[in-house]
Amino acid sequence: EDGEPPMTRLGLQLIPQLPVVELIETVQAAEELGYDYCLVADEGFMHDVYVVLGALAGATSRITLGPVTNCYTRHPAVTAAAMATLQEATGGRALLELVAGGTMVLGPMGLTRTAPLGTVADTISICRQLWSGERVSWEGNRFRLTDAQLSAGAQQIPIWVGARGERLLELAGEQADGVVLMVKSDLGDAMDVVEQGRAAGDVRPLTRVYLDRLAYTAAMIEEAKGLYSYALMDSPDRMLGNLGLDPAEIEALRAALLHGGPAAVAPLVTDTMLGNFQIAVTPDQCRATLGNLVAAHQLDVFMMNVTTSGLDANVALLTEIRSIVRDSSPS
Repeated sequence: EDGEPPMTRLGLQLIPQLPVVELIETVQAAEELGYDYCLVADEGFMHDVYVVLGALAGATSRITLGPVTNCYTRHPAVTAAAMATLQEATGGRALLELVAGGTMVLGPMGLTRTAPLGTVADTISICRQLWSGERVSWEGNRFRLTDAQLSAGAQQIPIWVGARGERLLELAGEQADGVVLMVKSDLGDAMDVVEQGRAAGDVRPLTRVYLDRLAYTAAMIEEAKGLYSYALMDSPDRMLGNLGLDPAEIEALRAALLHGGPAAVAPLVTDTMLGNFQIAVTPDQCRATLGNLVAAHQLDVFMMNVTTSGLDANVALLTEIRSIVRDSSPS
């Protein structure tokens, strides 16, 4: 729109532990506020992601909807069929984000994240082949299809990859339609790896997405310190280094997490540590910081991570985030 910077499409990522009615009302509010994307995490033991997305499909009219799902708890062909169904239910507003799968989801199911690169690559291949509408027989690294065909016919559904490790970042650049990055101080190094993959892969447009939970009040900064422990899970050495953590600090934080959970980690998190992980400053500084990140890394989408319940509080948050993002500009 006139007067807005060329950036920034807005999205929200929901952790589906909110009541279903509240999830729906939150996304309806986001759509009214002009948000472009809503992704719902496939967290295994929370509300089922596709039931929620089906409900959202009927309750919204413009916003793009999709899961953040892994390739271990659901067979890629099942994901392909679910996404084709969502594409039909939304009138063409479906989006798939793939992640390698994290300890919190896979551990309680007794699943191991084996060969994540081949598993994600197979999933991309299976989805795209099945979305051709043709009958497919195919064998990949970990999966195979034998005379398989979706009843829904041909589909055009974008695939984003949320990645931390180098090989998955390269794969995202090489094969995906979008990449989702999630640690502020790691954006430059991560994007460099993505670009290496792009140089070797398909020449397709790439949507560059930054996922964060902006913190701009004292209460939000304290809450963010409570969530910092998730930065320690499944993160590669490159990312931990960019967080400014030395081996002794990492060991102390992980020991605290093991013995006392996220609440035990929070008191150990300094403002500097948090600031390396995410944007955690005043609202005006948020605008400047985000604007600089957008310019430096050619970001197309800012995704807000919504993790807590409370409809009024979340709508107020989404309203404030819209203001911060829309007003952000490089300094």
